[in-house]
Amino acid sequence: MKVVIVEDEPLIADDLAASIRAVTDRAEVVKKLYSVSEAVGYFSSANDPDLIFCDIQLGDGYSFDIFRRVHIDVPVIFCTAYDAYALEAFKNNGIAYILKPFTRSTVKEAIGKYTTLRNSFAGGLMDYTRLLNSKKASDVPDANNS
Repeated sequence: MKVVIVEDEPLIADDLAASIRAVTDRAEVVKKLYSVSEAVGYFSSANDPDLIFCDIQLGDGYSFDIFRRVHIDVPVIFCTAYDAYALEAFKNNGIAYILKPFTRSTVKEAIGKYTTLRNSFAGGLMDYTRLLNSKKASDVPDANNS
């Protein structure tokens, strides 16, 4: 799972990345972004991770500005010191809301929720690639029967 962290405080971003790696070996932090403008630039170039961890109040604005400026279809776990933004967070792809200071336990719980939701939604979908590949294989004439 590819993870992007949006957090304006580098030490907190590093701590969050370490916590993510500590609670799951399936996560790779592919990018840390430190501002609204940096995040808009990054997500504008179609860099879609599997999951975003995002602070709400950044040095150059609120992270909700990112979602107003760039269309993002990725689930978001919001990490913030304020509980006043929970409703807005869930309107912007939020699947979990972690209050700072976060712990490995709260990070693990949020990632568990992401995994459960992903598996629930993916479970009902058909694997069209495998179906097409099997169809193509059955369409190829057998050289021994020609």
